[in-house]
Order: sequence, then structure tokens, then C-alpha cells
Amino acid sequence: MSEANSGEATAIGRPTTGVLLTQEIAQSAERRARARDLRPLANISPFVRAHKIDAILALVFLLVSTGATLGLSWAVRVVVDRGVEMHTYQSLRHTFLLLTAVVIVLAVGTAARFYYITKLGERVAADLRKVLYDHILTLDQAFFLKTRTGEVLSRITTDLTIVEAMVGTWSSIALRNLLMVAGSIAYLLFVAPQYFLYVLLLVPAVLLPLYLFGGHVRRLSVKAQDRFAEAVGFAGETLDALETVQAFGREANVAQRFGQAVETAFKASLARVRARGQMTGLVIVIIYAGIGFILYKATVAVFIQHTMTGGQLLQFIFLSVLAASSVGQLGEVVGELQKAAGAMGRIDDLLAAQPEIAPPAKVTPMPKPARGEVVFEHVTFAYPGRPDLAALSDFSLHVRPGERVALVGPSGAGKSTVLRLLLRFYDPQSGVVSIDGVDLKDADPAEVRARMALVGQDAPLFSGSAFENLRFGREDASIAEMQAAAAAAQARGFIEALPEGFDTPIGERAKTLSGGQRQRLAIARALVRNAPILLLDEATSALDAENERLVQKALHEAMVGRTTLVIAHRLATVLEADRIIVMEDGHVVDEGSHAELSARGGLYARLAKLQFGVEAA
Repeated sequence: MSEANSGEATAIGRPTTGVLLTQEIAQSAERRARARDLRPLANISPFVRAHKIDAILALVFLLVSTGATLGLSWAVRVVVDRGVEMHTYQSLRHTFLLLTAVVIVLAVGTAARFYYITKLGERVAADLRKVLYDHILTLDQAFFLKTRTGEVLSRITTDLTIVEAMVGTWSSIALRNLLMVAGSIAYLLFVAPQYFLYVLLLVPAVLLPLYLFGGHVRRLSVKAQDRFAEAVGFAGETLDALETVQAFGREANVAQRFGQAVETAFKASLARVRARGQMTGLVIVIIYAGIGFILYKATVAVFIQHTMTGGQLLQFIFLSVLAASSVGQLGEVVGELQKAAGAMGRIDDLLAAQPEIAPPAKVTPMPKPARGEVVFEHVTFAYPGRPDLAALSDFSLHVRPGERVALVGPSGAGKSTVLRLLLRFYDPQSGVVSIDGVDLKDADPAEVRARMALVGQDAPLFSGSAFENLRFGREDASIAEMQAAAAAAQARGFIEALPEGFDTPIGERAKTLSGGQRQRLAIARALVRNAPILLLDEATSALDAENERLVQKALHEAMVGRTTLVIAHRLATVLEADRIIVMEDGHVVDEGSHAELSARGGLYARLAKLQFGVEAA
């Protein structure tokens, strides 16, 4: 059984059998695309209520600026009817001072509204981004078998930027235009009641294409966002493996595939823009056809029938254009709100994802002090990506407190799976995994993992300094403890040789360090954790012979008093184990010391012969 077939990777982490985009996510996108409403946006309300003072101030100044805009129509009417018709300097000064006062109120109200609504949008987006990221950190490995990391990042970045724009810009524009439409119509009823019916009929005529096109535009928005997320996901995968891409000379092929993904996303966005353009054009035609007819009737009333004053006509035109243009802008706003609803729907899908690995309703506390006893009882487990292919089958193992146990066997034997289940990244389909007598399904995963320190074959490090990476092992570790751990892992020498010593930034994923240096720093991080159980998954694979000898000595000292599980393909690294467990096809096929296993002439003896080049004695 191959490593890929078993769903087991060479290091603890995300297995290699992940599905890039699952049917579940596609169906979720389809459900959101079919929706014709903006209900996903309602889920933003708790985040807005958390900052209700800013929301209230934004609403107050929105009312002020809207009222001032409507007041301009009255001020213009006064200028024409009283100032111009009276032909006196005093009346002109008074009316223009009145007009200036209204403009000042409008300017102050608009500026304050912009500040508070923009502040609210950025605050809500920041809060939502933190909540989303915190939730993502709780999701288990099974979730990431189904979803690309790049797609998740797209939701944290692109989708949340859309939501931020909705809260901080488009919601304000929507409310302003709704108030403007309502205020203009109410004012028109007072100014020119004989033409109110015409304006009233114009509003539903404009809203009809918004309704007819709205659902189509939203479906296209969701599709465009999903296609863009796929492109970002592919880019994340290839950039994460850039060295491999360049080593195989596949830059052109990868660039072509990314270009195709971007073009697919562009075409989806273009379809959305085209539909919105058609909707906007139709709205404009309806608006100005209606305004033209109403303006004709009003002009006849002023210049032929003399039933309206010039000021009334000007105010009527101002309010009609204001109402019609506000309705027209609502078409643009509806498109943006639908786009934001699509983005929020995708965020909701992510927030709705629940980890299968979570604390039970009634948590069994881990005993104190920790003993470090590990027991697997008749465990059978298959990865979610391959439920028909068991990685472990009726697997049993008992590791006594303080015992050093090595797991050996060919690729795909299930060795790394043992550590994954112990860390409770997954739960077995049958059987029991326990630490210190507590079934891990009954314990809090965080409390379980606090008792273990892991060093993988490719243990990831983070950007920042060596101290920051060491402190990742234990937040409250002192400088002396971190330096001692680095010395024990044979890492202190090269760290102190860096320009700023332990405070030197080591770059993203510590790429400024060699492979051996990265591994020694990872070992030091595990030592800082000072956990009762030590898990080593090919921990010395990246070291040369001299460093391996030194680190083996450090690890030998670190294992004293700790339960240790070691995975190694290089048998020379497991010779000092108290017990060697030989695995094949998810089973224990043999166990004993190196000498005992070599003498039996089984699988271990064959592996030893292949590596040492001599018959095992």
C-alpha cells in the first residue's frame, strides 16, 4: 500500500489525498446563487451592533446631509421667487446667505457621515476577519481535505473587502438614496400635488428592471467570486511549491494554467458587468423618459397656463431629478449589495463549517501529573478522502510511561497516521486511543495536545526571529530556557552567529536557514515545550551525518523521563529505542529490540539488510 493510497503524508500535517473543491462547496455556491434576496447580509448586524455609537452617528449625519440636500430645492425656489423677482440687493443677500447656510450644513453632514460610516465599515470588517480566522483555526484536518487553503484566504481577503465596502460605502449610499426618494416624493406632493401621480408611477417603472435583473446579477456575482477564489487557490498552491515548479522547469505550464483560471474568472466577472450595464441602461431610459414627460407638463403650466411660478418649476425639476437619479443609483447599489450578499454567503459557509474534532459536551479532564502512557486498542482508521482504504486496521499498541518506542516499516505502513490519531487530528472509526487512561474522544483536544511536542520531517517555522519561533513552543518560556533548548538541539551556535543573534529575522518559513538549521531550530522548539510525550517523525532526516550524531545525543538526553514515539526510515536512528514496532499495511507485524528483530529474519531484517548492506545478525 503506497503512502498516497493510505492518505498518509511523510510528515504530520495535511494528508496528500485532499480534494480541491468538493461537491458540498459547489452545492453551497449553487444554493446561494439561486437565492434572490439579500438575507446573508443580515448576519453582519451583530458586528454592526457591537459599534452602535458609530452606526447611530453615521445615521444621524446621513439624515442631516439628506435633509440638507432636499433643503437645497427649497433654497433655490426662494432665490428665484423672492430674490430675483423682488430685484433688491437685500433680498438677494438674504436668500444667498440662506443658500450658503444650507450648503454648509450639507458639507458638514456629508463629511461626518463619510467618516463614521467608513470607520464602521473598516471596524466591522476587522472584527469579522478576526472571528473568521479564529474559527478557521478550530477546523480539523478533514475540512482541509475538502477545501484549498487559497480559497480560504480568498474569503478572508477578497470577500471581506467586498463586505467592508458594503458596510462602509454601499449601505450608506443605499440608505441615502432610499431617504432621498422618499423625501423627494413627499416634498413633491407638497410642492406640486397635481404632478405627484406621474412621479409615483415613475418609481415602480424604474424598480421593475431592478427586480427582473437583480437575481441574474447576483447569480453572476457569486459565480465570478467562486471562479476568482479558484484562481487564488491555484496560485497559493503553486507559490507554496515554487522551488518544485522551478526545479522541474514548469513555470510556463503553471503560468498558463493560472492564466486560464484568471481568464475564466474574468469572463464570469464580465458577464456580471454586462448584465449590470444592461440593467443600468434600461433604468436610465425609463428615468429620463418619465422626467421628460413630467417636465413638459410642468413647463406648460408655468409658461402657458401660468399655474406655477418659476421657483416652483425649478424646485419641481430639482426634486424630480433627485428622486429619479436616486432610484437609478439604487440599481447600482442593488448590484453591489447582491455582490456583497454573495461574498457574505461564502463567509457564512466557512463560519458554518464545524470541526468533527471538538471537545465533547462533558469533558473528561486529563489526570495530573501527566504520566505519558499511550494506548491504542484495536484501532481501525481510514482517511476521509479514502474511506474504503484503511490506513490502520485493528491496530493495538501500548507505550509505557517514559518508554522510547520506534515505529518502522515501508511507506504507507501507517506510521504517521499513528501520530495523527494521537494528536487527535482525526478520530478512529473503531477502537480507542487513550493517554493516561483517558479516551481522547472524551478529552479536550487542546488539553491532549498540550501534553505532546512534535518534530516533523518538514516542521514548519514562521517568519520572525529565532526567539519568536522558540516561544511558539511555549509562550511563557524564559530566554534562558530557550537558549538552553537551542544548545541542546545543537542550534545555539548558528543562531548566535546570525547578525542579531536570537533576534535576527529568519524570513518566511525560515528560508534564510539551511535545511539542517531549520530542523535543529524545530527540535529546539519542541524541547522548549517541555511536554511529557515527545513525537519525532523523521526528525533528523534533513541533517548531515555529523549534525545527526550531535542531535541524536541531544534527543537522547531529551527523551529521559519522557514517553517518546519515533518514526524513522533510517534504522540507524532507532537502534537505541527500548522497543521497535514493525508496521506493514496498518498492522503491527513484529516488535522487539534491534538485535531480536534482526535475528528473526522478518521484514525488519530485510529493511536492515537494504540499509546496512549486510545480513542482519
